[in-house]
Amino acid sequence: MSSQRLTYEPARAASAAGAGPRHAAERQRGRRFQLPAGAAFPLQASITVFFLAGSAAPTPLYGLYQREWGFSPITTTIVFGVYALAVLVALLIVGSLSDHIGRRPVLLAAIAVQAATMLLFATADNVPALLAARVVQGLATGAAVGAVGAGLVDLHRSRGTLANAVAPVTGTATGAIGAGLLVQYLPDPAHLVYLVLLGIFVVQWIGVALMAESATPKPGALAALRPRISVPAALRGPVLAAIPALIAVWSLGSFYGSLGPALIGRLAGSQSAVLGGLALFVLAGAGAVAVVVLRAAPARLVMLLGMTTLLAGVGVTLLAIAVSSVGVFLAGTAVAGVGFGAGFQGAIRTVLPLAAAHERAGVLSALFVVSYLGLGLPGVIAGYLVVHGGGLLASTREYAVAVMILAALAILGLARRPRRQSAVAPPAESLTAGRIAAGSRAAGSRAAGSRAAGSRAAGSRAAGSRAAGPGPAPELSRALVTCAAAAADD
Repeated sequence: MSSQRLTYEPARAASAAGAGPRHAAERQRGRRFQLPAGAAFPLQASITVFFLAGSAAPTPLYGLYQREWGFSPITTTIVFGVYALAVLVALLIVGSLSDHIGRRPVLLAAIAVQAATMLLFATADNVPALLAARVVQGLATGAAVGAVGAGLVDLHRSRGTLANAVAPVTGTATGAIGAGLLVQYLPDPAHLVYLVLLGIFVVQWIGVALMAESATPKPGALAALRPRISVPAALRGPVLAAIPALIAVWSLGSFYGSLGPALIGRLAGSQSAVLGGLALFVLAGAGAVAVVVLRAAPARLVMLLGMTTLLAGVGVTLLAIAVSSVGVFLAGTAVAGVGFGAGFQGAIRTVLPLAAAHERAGVLSALFVVSYLGLGLPGVIAGYLVVHGGGLLASTREYAVAVMILAALAILGLARRPRRQSAVAPPAESLTAGRIAAGSRAAGSRAAGSRAAGSRAAGSRAAGSRAAGPGPAPELSRALVTCAAAAADD
């Protein structure tokens, strides 16, 4: 596949500053050293991988923190939940900022904050410090994935599509197991993993500083900070039908990211940090495989397969608890992971093509408010039940049954929806919204008589866009779908 470099030139920016791209090119030529063009793509993909790896790194350490600081499982789930909510806040507020000020400034700021967060983790000696680090980390991650998701599509549309889908899940999986290995087999477990990540972020910051800008800045940065959440009346039925699936998959991710290490440790009778990260690694890894394998399948089939395997996989984990088998538990986790990746992908793809181009950002924002609340809140409830209910195993059974009920409701809702409402747009548009943004901008360019309208009109037709103007926050869509690809953020 030959490399194709794309530079977005929205009609508003072109009319307000027609010489913008030329001036940007002159600024780039004036720099003494610039990262080779071919290195920008893997650099940005690695940012997503290691940001999500950093978010998963504390998972194997929760047991160590709990033993040293003496807090309860409720605290563990709160530490997890505040991260999820911080990511959501950052996505909603600054998700489209790099569309206005450029990718590099947002990435430089986000990486610098993430690097500082590693120092916060490394020096944390109590729960408030850990909570503060998780909040700051969530804000930095939410800001970074928006700019990276857009930047990858800027550089290469089709490869960026796949990278946006796979990199976050890969980062979650490798972060969980990598941190577990460092904690288990190397000295100073509460510090070393964060110092290693700090070094990686410093190198990435230098790379971004030397990287060429891939987007043309445009006015409206302050207006872009206003969240846009809306669900048109015609889409309320499909959105309501997707909500059980969204809550089911993200609730499962919440459990594995917070209480998963404690559960598998109980089954194995071990406090191994590697074992603590293994469950999340298996869940996220299976989700990544599902995203890649099913990316071209019809949305209705993907969602049905996702909910079915989620239901079956969680059922197998219940069996594993009954027979106290780690092997059966990991097998069920792998099946549930397929359901996680496929279920979320299918839920988004059964709703997104039904929205007009100018409605998509608002609809996606609404879907992700539900999703991140599902990621943050159920885990806290589970932690409360562990302490004040029947304990870890009983609470796990109750939680699993609730997830299975939600998956069954999603299957019933899908069966009741007319098949014609589940017509799927091409998977690239559904997964990354990159072409959606390009298509909606192309529509605006046609209205303004832009010379680039011909090529972008094809992108608009491929996305099924019938709107005559640009969407309210197209980059927010890209940011949200990039995060959506991750099976879990922690």
